[in-house]
Amino acid sequence: MKLKGRRMSSNVEDRRGLSGGAKAGIGGGILAVIIGIVMSLLGGGGGGAGGGIDLGQVIGAITQGGGGLGDILGGRQAEATYEGETDPTQFTPEEQRLDTVCRIILASTEDVWTKVFKENNLGTYTNPTLVLFTNSVQSACGTAPSSVGPFYCSGDQKLYIDLSFFTQMKRQLGVEGNDFAYAYVIAHEIGHHVEYLTGILGKAHQEMSQLSKAKANQVSVRLELLADYYAGVWAHNEEKMNHSMEYGDLERGLELAQKIGDDWLQKQAQGRAVEESFTHGTSDQRKRWLYKGFQTGDMRTTTFTGNYSDL
Repeated sequence: MKLKGRRMSSNVEDRRGLSGGAKAGIGGGILAVIIGIVMSLLGGGGGGAGGGIDLGQVIGAITQGGGGLGDILGGRQAEATYEGETDPTQFTPEEQRLDTVCRIILASTEDVWTKVFKENNLGTYTNPTLVLFTNSVQSACGTAPSSVGPFYCSGDQKLYIDLSFFTQMKRQLGVEGNDFAYAYVIAHEIGHHVEYLTGILGKAHQEMSQLSKAKANQVSVRLELLADYYAGVWAHNEEKMNHSMEYGDLERGLELAQKIGDDWLQKQAQGRAVEESFTHGTSDQRKRWLYKGFQTGDMRTTTFTGNYSDL
């Protein structure tokens, strides 16, 4: 992507290097649920640790799917400490570059979704905050280790990313590092924020709390595929506004979408895929919905109509 000289968002909270004090320990049960959701990637847990999943609302409705992204990337079971003191951490040139990329992409999502909300009479788009962290982080949805991957928490309207995820993504998922692939990760989590602002996320969580495990998982899949679609909608409008896409960019994003499908991840983790435990969608579904959003740029399309089998 052509990002040089672009505006960087100021809606960033840098918690990298925080250490000391009281343990932020995460219980085994909660950690298992988080990792089982195949977060989002991305989620790490509903899109990441919960990829758009508000753990406080649906902790009892989500089940362990097995083969989550955190499992594949070999997560650190954090017993992280958290007191608010920042160590004088030195970041590598690549870490500094990724920090800049994230801030530029976040700024782009702010510009795109402000425009799209206005065009679709959806009111004012409220910018979320990006939290950069290392090892583990506290959010309104609970405490999560880096192993859950990037995630969005509707409780505080923040998306959380440990930049080491991108390195692991290249090394352990076999996905070539590319700024558009990184952007897809961020745009997917922003997609959950869009779901929250439009009321889709809250409605889905309420529905999930009243359903069986298998049926709740199907609602989760619809949420995740819609976030993928919204990531595509962002990319369509980003290209239209800034002509930033370069040869191979979309392909790298689609490659990543394939590698974070529930079926691919579960087969890598346990040698087989269990369809009723899917919470994010198959590789084919994730690729198709990302591509569809990129093709149309129309946010009025939804994954919450029609038969589940037709997604």
